[in-house]
Amino acid sequence: MSAETFYFYDLETWGADTKKDRISQFAGLRTTLDLEPLNEPQMAYCQLAPDYLPSPTATLITGITPQKCQRDGLPEVEFIRHLHEQLATPGSCVIGYNNIRFDDEMVRHTLFRNFIDPYGREWQHGNSRWDLIDVVRACFALRPEGIQWPLKEDGSPSFRLEDLTKANNISHQNAHDASSDVYATVALASLIKRVQPRLFDYLWQHRQKQKLTGLIDVAGHTPLVHVSSKFPALQGCCSWIVPLAFHPTNKNAVICFNLQQDPSFLFSLSADEVRRRLYAKTSELAADEIRPALKLVHLNKCPVLAPAKTLSAERAEQLGINRAQCLQHLELLRQQRDLMLRLVQDIYQPESSAEPGQCPDYSLYQGFLSDQDRRLLPQIHQLSPQQLALAPPVFQDDRLNHLLFRFRARNYPHSLNHAELAQWQRFCKDRLQFGAEQPARTLDDFMLELEQCAEQRQDDPTAIGLLKQLFSYTNSI
Repeated sequence: MSAETFYFYDLETWGADTKKDRISQFAGLRTTLDLEPLNEPQMAYCQLAPDYLPSPTATLITGITPQKCQRDGLPEVEFIRHLHEQLATPGSCVIGYNNIRFDDEMVRHTLFRNFIDPYGREWQHGNSRWDLIDVVRACFALRPEGIQWPLKEDGSPSFRLEDLTKANNISHQNAHDASSDVYATVALASLIKRVQPRLFDYLWQHRQKQKLTGLIDVAGHTPLVHVSSKFPALQGCCSWIVPLAFHPTNKNAVICFNLQQDPSFLFSLSADEVRRRLYAKTSELAADEIRPALKLVHLNKCPVLAPAKTLSAERAEQLGINRAQCLQHLELLRQQRDLMLRLVQDIYQPESSAEPGQCPDYSLYQGFLSDQDRRLLPQIHQLSPQQLALAPPVFQDDRLNHLLFRFRARNYPHSLNHAELAQWQRFCKDRLQFGAEQPARTLDDFMLELEQCAEQRQDDPTAIGLLKQLFSYTNSI
């Protein structure tokens, strides 16, 4: 069996939509479990395809221009193969800073677009995932000693990587450069491991579903402490929760209740009414309508869960969490155990599936690929562009059949014949000029954002130079 290693990685992207936006840069560094580097860091840029426009705001944040990626980068398929090779190395625990909710999602969608199994690298061959941002949040909430915690104006802690590195004198020369962010993430992990080794080890040992499931006691309504960005930073992003039931269809998810809320009002509401309040916008709720403190905890997304006693009464008081009140609310839920079980199972019954005809680029979560289709995926990468054009594999899943032409056009435009090239040019025009398939941004969206950025940064010559390069790029495509 391969030795376990950490693979720290970070992405820079052209926007914040994990489904529709694209990656501009990745950097990664492999370390031992003691966080000692094993090799030199890897870094690569990804070329842009002409069916997509980047966010000007993202360019101002990263300083990366399309021209740099076109000049120094790889076509998307080569880029994602290179990244996937690192992520899929046997024994890897892949870790970043907010990677579970952002970087990993970007990777999944990019793998899917490029005919690589989007999930296998996360669990096959002894592999796993972890996310340092929730380790940091847990450290603040549960064991804050030994780390300097930067505060925002409202007194809440900042968990931004650049703020934490500055407060703790960690070198972080170029925030939002992937290579710099990776080094900073490793250094921050090393700091936590050094000053709070027991907490670091506990969270490492409890990062996977199998170990976390052992903490879940639905029948006994045993409370847990949970750390999540869904809880206010002023209270340390943590609370005591109680597991009520496993999700009726997603066995990776547990339906939980935040014990800071009095659950009494739920006992007289219908499932439809609870569901409405749960998902309504704040502006849609009447002044006397309370949003239920129900929460799904996904055991396959490295949630921070620990026995209730891990949050001491003293620390809870410091964070403004009323322990006695939480215990009262727990007792109310235990008294209405059967009612709440029926209620939450009804609330979380799956809705109708996504509408047919959704853009195949964005269709990753419309269903798992069949075993037969997954076995066909490697053929796409073994065949030459000419072979793909003449005798493409036929998949059971039409999403893949529709994606294949786009895959060829983005990565091997020279393989298109005259009719296909005209088809591709029409597709790009329809998407960017007319908003076909609801892209991340149309040309009008891009120009509006560009103008707003130029107005906001008119006294910043570096920013204006970046925006001019962006404008030049759009003219070139």
